Amino acid sequence: MTKELKAIDYSKVEIDEVDNIDHRDYPDYCDAYISCAYIDGVKATPEQLDVLNDDDQFRYESIMEYMN
Repeated sequence: MTKELKAIDYSKVEIDEVDNIDHRDYPDYCDAYISCAYIDGVKATPEQLDVLNDDDQFRYESIMEYMN
């Protein structure tokens, strides 16, 4: 039996780590991914990280913000 994930409130997401950043892949960074995040102050589960990383726009914007 799988747990149903609650919808993530993206305004409460804080990205803590991004892995696999390869600057030779600029500007796409298609292999980079969010490896650690907090949602409303609680560390994201692997399932929640999957949801965040599956949202291409959010992932890309988070990577760009993380690098700045």
